[in-house]
Amino acid sequence: MNRSLYSEILRDLDIKDITSIDTIQSLWSGYGELVRVAVESEDYSSLIIKHVSLPEAISHPKGWNSSISHQRKIQSYNVEFNWYRHFSPQLQQDLPHGALGILCEHESEGEWLIVMEDLALKGFPNISSKATPLQRSACLRWLAHFHAKFIGDQGAGLWESGTYWHLDTRPDEFSALEDLPLKQAAKAIDLKLKEAPFQTLVHGDAKLANFCFSDDDTRAAAVDFQYVGKGCAMKDVALFISSAVEPEECAALEQPLLDEYFEALEEALSIYRPDLDVYEVERAWRPMFEFAWADFQRFVKGWSPSHWKINPYTESVKERALNALKQ
Repeated sequence: MNRSLYSEILRDLDIKDITSIDTIQSLWSGYGELVRVAVESEDYSSLIIKHVSLPEAISHPKGWNSSISHQRKIQSYNVEFNWYRHFSPQLQQDLPHGALGILCEHESEGEWLIVMEDLALKGFPNISSKATPLQRSACLRWLAHFHAKFIGDQGAGLWESGTYWHLDTRPDEFSALEDLPLKQAAKAIDLKLKEAPFQTLVHGDAKLANFCFSDDDTRAAAVDFQYVGKGCAMKDVALFISSAVEPEECAALEQPLLDEYFEALEEALSIYRPDLDVYEVERAWRPMFEFAWADFQRFVKGWSPSHWKINPYTESVKERALNALKQ
């Protein structure tokens, strides 16, 4: 924790005193920290600071300590820096909502500081480790509005292909993959997703842990934009469901949750893109769900073959995608 550095940075916001600093979490593999600072200021009572400082030694919890992994992380922080500097002001309406980047500083090679709003003070004080139906609905609605808002955006300064498991950035995990049919189809699945009509921006890590909720659970806001970039919207939807629905419930809830997402998308398109035919967008996107999940399954099976997200449901979705490729 670097109180003197944070005090120095916050002077640019006319904040003279930090009254307390609480660590929210350490960043993945020891790459820094996320803190909440309480301050004396007319404009803010607290702020969130993400301080990235690259470690001298890389220590990945799953053992993926390659230079490829390290370079991917560096790029992810550059992307997040660009997101909060250039894109976050676009998320200041009711939906989709995210923290405003207030100050972004690239201190030196391998060190970034991002000062952002505290979403707890913006009406999103809660997080969840097990999604309720209301929270699932809030997140799906957020995703629908996010995707509708950014259809056609080229995402300058973001990932050319969003999501942290994108095939081109995961050669080590791909090499370790032992599911040969999935391995042989991986490039075709990736191409399917890249060629899907109505490309948009995807959050890229839209898991339950990256959403904050209002007290009544009816509204959500997203955090952690390290892997935002161009892509097919179903990538976000598949990842979210994988994180927010128990595996034994996924089969029964798949279609109702997709229906809910596309109902929210109809609302969102009427606001952001009334020139588009919502049914045409749905016809293009809905069949991509199984390809998006199979794409994620390719990563998980190479990265951690015993992971709980590899289960009968996810294998069945993967098989649907493989069969669809043959048609």
